[in-house]
Amino acid sequence: MSSAFEQSVYKLIVETSTNLPADVRRAIAAAREAEDQATRAGLSLSTIAQNIEMAECNVSPICQDTGMPTFVVHTPVGANQIVMKREIQSAIAQATKDGKLRTNSVDSLTGANTGDNLGPGTPVIHFEQWERDEVDVRLILKGGGCENKNIQYSLPCEIEGLGKAGRDLDGIRKCILHAVYQAQGQGCSAGFIGVGIGGDRTTGYELAKQQLFRNVDDVNPISELAQLEDYILDKANQLGIGTMGFGGNVTLLGCKVGVANRLPASYFVSVAYNCWAYRRQGVLLDGDTHEIKSWIYEGGSSVPMKSKEADSAEAPRGKEIILQMPLTEEDVRGLRVGDVVILNGEMHTGRDALHKHLMDHDAPIDLNGGVIYHCGPVMLKDEDGWHVKAAGPTTSIREEPYQGDILKKFGLRAVIGKGGMGPKTLAALKEHGAVYLNAVGGAAQYYAECIRKVNGVDFMEFGIPEAMWHLQVEGFAAIVTMDAHGNSLHADVDKDSREKLEKFKDVVFA
Repeated sequence: MSSAFEQSVYKLIVETSTNLPADVRRAIAAAREAEDQATRAGLSLSTIAQNIEMAECNVSPICQDTGMPTFVVHTPVGANQIVMKREIQSAIAQATKDGKLRTNSVDSLTGANTGDNLGPGTPVIHFEQWERDEVDVRLILKGGGCENKNIQYSLPCEIEGLGKAGRDLDGIRKCILHAVYQAQGQGCSAGFIGVGIGGDRTTGYELAKQQLFRNVDDVNPISELAQLEDYILDKANQLGIGTMGFGGNVTLLGCKVGVANRLPASYFVSVAYNCWAYRRQGVLLDGDTHEIKSWIYEGGSSVPMKSKEADSAEAPRGKEIILQMPLTEEDVRGLRVGDVVILNGEMHTGRDALHKHLMDHDAPIDLNGGVIYHCGPVMLKDEDGWHVKAAGPTTSIREEPYQGDILKKFGLRAVIGKGGMGPKTLAALKEHGAVYLNAVGGAAQYYAECIRKVNGVDFMEFGIPEAMWHLQVEGFAAIVTMDAHGNSLHADVDKDSREKLEKFKDVVFA
């Protein structure tokens, strides 16, 4: 029988993974109102809103990448933190077994997945004592896609597009604007950022992540930082990056900045980027019984994710093309950037381990005309076989060293992912006759519903997220963002946002 503390932590994990809090939902709802529903950004936000409600209803992960669980625990003096740590780990393992978390803990040397989210360094647990009787437990689930877009600057420095950044507020604002620009759509924009000014390299990042525990609508008690947060939110949304990097009016949903003392020789600005799936929640527990007294952040159920227009009639999605997999070269040569493609048939997942393997080995099945989906799903197995619990796209740029070669080697005709890919892949798409399809990052429930059957799996030795799953899908929608004619929406948005970023070079913030 698990303890009351472990049960409370388990409830916290499930709530954090499956139900976005009210302040985050309000920010996303406001973004929907700011975009034309018929645009790529507007369509993506509608999908995001639908996915949020599906995750709550299904009590399933909002995003399949449930991230690195990071706990901040305040305990009364005398609390047994050794026992608490053990019970937090037990709750993590149970939530993983129940499909509320993906198996995300991987040995850095061997690549082996522990299968239960436990191992050296995982989960992350920070304990701090306080002079109160209650126990305060907070959790953030920050996925790898947005974690990879974290960035740290050492001032003074030269910043791309913005020039010299000195050791002052003007230099700091240049760092933060560049941090938003460099993330593009790879961090599942529109996102939130936490910023840490000062500290050392380690504590600077910790301070930045701590800012993500603040409420979206709070006001910084330091007036200069409150002004900076407002400035960044305003200017970042003038960059035109938009949701998923598709272009649009809303690129950033929140900016929170904290400051700490530093060494005279060091001046770090650390930025923690968080995707729209801003999963953080907390509970206040009775100090004696460890039962939940209250939730720290307002529950998401109080803010339905439905717009005034969305329920009366679905917004037009532009030109839609229905294709049956496997695809032909003729199928994909007829596609152009901006087309909405609806896929039916069998697709195959493939991430880092698979791409590396296929460079030097044959595929276990015939991939000619096939579609590779950059996805690491959440899967559960019972007597009836495997079931998909969450299946959104992962960030594609990690596969840039491999993708072009694998396209040509195996005759693939489409790649699905998020955030786009680089010039090597674009050249291969044009030469070979293939396309890149951008799915909506984080929309793990929306896409899981399109999967009718798991046809099989290979390379389970890579772990569930990295295995090659063969999925029978119906009505799988994605947008062509790189076509077989050399066009890339991602390159266009990057160029346009870079030009807009440069306009802020000579603006002085003091």
